[in-house]
Amino acid sequence: MLKVWGRRSAFNVQKVLWLVGELGLPHQHIPAGGEFGGLDDPHFRSLNPHGRVPVIDDDGVVVWESHAILRYLAARYGPAWWPYDPAARAEADGWMDWAQTALQPDFLTGVFWGWYRTPEEQRDVHAIEIALAACARHFRLLDRVLADRPFLGGAAPNLADIPVGTHLYRYHELEIDRPDTPNVEAWYGRLRERSAYRQAVMVSFGEMEGRPTY
Repeated sequence: MLKVWGRRSAFNVQKVLWLVGELGLPHQHIPAGGEFGGLDDPHFRSLNPHGRVPVIDDDGVVVWESHAILRYLAARYGPAWWPYDPAARAEADGWMDWAQTALQPDFLTGVFWGWYRTPEEQRDVHAIEIALAACARHFRLLDRVLADRPFLGGAAPNLADIPVGTHLYRYHELEIDRPDTPNVEAWYGRLRERSAYRQAVMVSFGEMEGRPTY
């Protein structure tokens, strides 16, 4: 059986659990990291020498790093999520890389960590304002792209949607200024209709407020 290590409130773990749910894969979830610890255990380090989650073990095939896991699972169990066509695959890969190199640093690090997870007296207000402005630009860009398609991946969701779409729940739950992006809102509504998204991504993160470390 597929095994998935990581805590359910961890952003990168949510990406993996969302796809696992979409593919309907029987799996064992093993809480690890954060308050669960275990990342320095010899067995875990034998799976991932970097000591980070998520990690999967698929009947002896061990994969770490969230986007590598997404590509592996889609290629093996759900090719519609990572199309064989090189052009379509490259488009999905582009959005995955953009989410990791542009959106995630500005939102997850700059806003979520910089504002939500940092005690008020320790916040760098100027840095947060810069990150919020960058996020606004990112979501306006997404709004333009989504004007002619229901999902970022096109007519149906694929791997393009997962790394970007995982941001949406926290982005909308935080009490922050957001630009008017009706197409993003519609896309978020379509994702919320998917049970795998609700179960994997729409997870309470209240224990993280004002808590920069575990």
